[in-house]
Amino acid sequence: MSRGSSAGYDRHITIFSPQGKLYQVEYAFKAVRNANITSIGVRGKDCVIVVTQKKVADKLIVPSSVSHMFKITPTIGCVSTGLIADAKNQIMRARQEAAEFKYKNGYNVPVGYLAKRIADICQVYTQHAYMRPLGVVPIFCGIDFEGKEAIPRTIFRFPSHTMV
Repeated sequence: MSRGSSAGYDRHITIFSPQGKLYQVEYAFKAVRNANITSIGVRGKDCVIVVTQKKVADKLIVPSSVSHMFKITPTIGCVSTGLIADAKNQIMRARQEAAEFKYKNGYNVPVGYLAKRIADICQVYTQHAYMRPLGVVPIFCGIDFEGKEAIPRTIFRFPSHTMV
């Protein structure tokens, strides 16, 4: 996608190109690809496993300070691929939403609900010209407890705000 092919359709998030694309969302996908970090999430019968690469960009950075794995609640974690600043922003919002859910309802937030809530909040970023889509793909993982049964969950959210 060269700079000349967008013909001004990339200046605002709310303007669609004649092909029906939002170039700002395409740029968010490109930012995730340019991070050159691979993350994998696997859900088993009774467990969830996430793996990511750890790349230290510069020798002046303390290696123990670089992490793409985050703890949201005691039962929910997240691995983020893409722009680390966007990831930290999204993790902070997820922690806030999880704490608010627990305060209002008296039990921990389910993984699926939290992932959907974050996707809905981030989808608003594609509707307003003063916001930009976040260049990050978080993998929410955790264990939901329904009664005495523990159910592992793994949910991916993409910059287009679709979930798998």
